[in-house]
Amino acid sequence: MNFALKVWRQKNSKTPGSFVDYKADEIPEEASFLEMLDIVNEGLIVRNEEPIAFDSDCREGICGMCSLVINGVPHGTGGAKTTCQLYMRRFKSGDTIWVEPFRAKAFPVIKDLAVDRSAFDHIIEAGGFISARAGSAPEANSLPIPKPAADLSMEAAACIGCGGCVAACPNSSAMLFVAAKVSHLGLLPQGQAERNKRVVSMVQKMDELGFGNCRNHYECEAVCPAEVSATFIARLNRDYVAAVARNTFAV
Repeated sequence: MNFALKVWRQKNSKTPGSFVDYKADEIPEEASFLEMLDIVNEGLIVRNEEPIAFDSDCREGICGMCSLVINGVPHGTGGAKTTCQLYMRRFKSGDTIWVEPFRAKAFPVIKDLAVDRSAFDHIIEAGGFISARAGSAPEANSLPIPKPAADLSMEAAACIGCGGCVAACPNSSAMLFVAAKVSHLGLLPQGQAERNKRVVSMVQKMDELGFGNCRNHYECEAVCPAEVSATFIARLNRDYVAAVARNTFAV
């Protein structure tokens, strides 16, 4: 399979970037999108040209590092997958493919297609944890948790923090990410002690870092590799309003 690539090249966040044309020839249809870029980079290195910088790690759809916007869609077309799970057989030989980095104020470009998503780490540091000692794994029935709550918490915990929701949102909102992290702990008994502090701290940190507000476009839900539901955002809003009210009227 042969493709015409238009790849965003940018030295760093302070230098203007532009799309550069490349050819991706003789690409196996079973190759993943990242493997296709590897093949292109091998050719560039042979020609003593600067290879295209992009992020990747596990290449198994777990780490969330493969942050690319492909033909205008984070991780490319087709739901419930990361870029490393996008295979070239989804395209037609001869297609022109546009490749660019996640674009958000809070995700500055490091180089080419690689962006700095450490803002997510700062949000987690603000409250995405429990400080109570959990010790060793407890006996399964020692702390009863209703199955619906446990299942919902697991759905929220599925978020891999890839940032695709931010890249897809017209406002670059991180609400789906924050909602998943807040709900994951807030639905469990172990997370109740810091529930109010957690939601307020994480939302405030999100705003401080320059993420936009949610406007219910649902683009975040559409591109989420883990299929985290946007209903968690409604839960986050309820928890935030309740926590602020408690802090305001506490005696």
